Amino acid sequence: MRVLVTIILVFIGSAALADSTGEQRPDNRAPTAIDVISGLYAFGRFQQSLLESTDLKGNAEVKNLAALRVEEAAKRDKTLKDIQAAIGAEPRIRKTASAGLAEPDSSDGPAYVRTFYAAQIPEYESTIALLERYLKAPDNAALAAFAREQLPRLRSQVKDAGRTMADK
Repeated sequence: MRVLVTIILVFIGSAALADSTGEQRPDNRAPTAIDVISGLYAFGRFQQSLLESTDLKGNAEVKNLAALRVEEAAKRDKTLKDIQAAIGAEPRIRKTASAGLAEPDSSDGPAYVRTFYAAQIPEYESTIALLERYLKAPDNAALAAFAREQLPRLRSQVKDAGRTMADK
């Protein structure tokens, strides 16, 4: 029962943070290249916070997965820096939804593993939605190509996280 409450709180907390980070534009316009770059950097920071969380409570499985995701984020950030330099703009720094991981720190074993995967799902969904909205009216060809390349990978990863969480 405690795990179910934890998962629900993670979803609610992540949704509230996503709403407050500016991912949704108030005028319902498509996000700009800067919005997308900022969102992807925030997603990378979230993945880094997952890795840091696994140092304390994670088993080998979640530690390896978190390390792999951070490595992928570093590659993504390198490409984003090139696109950002070509655009000549600075992305906005915003808070990540790492607050959703406060609960796993107080749990151990299988409860931590389930919460680890549950924390990822809303972040992936938010990032996927951001890329999909951007691709409806992209303002930079290089970033649009990059977003199209990232979407299948992110969709696959969120499905894997959902299946793994259900198995745990």
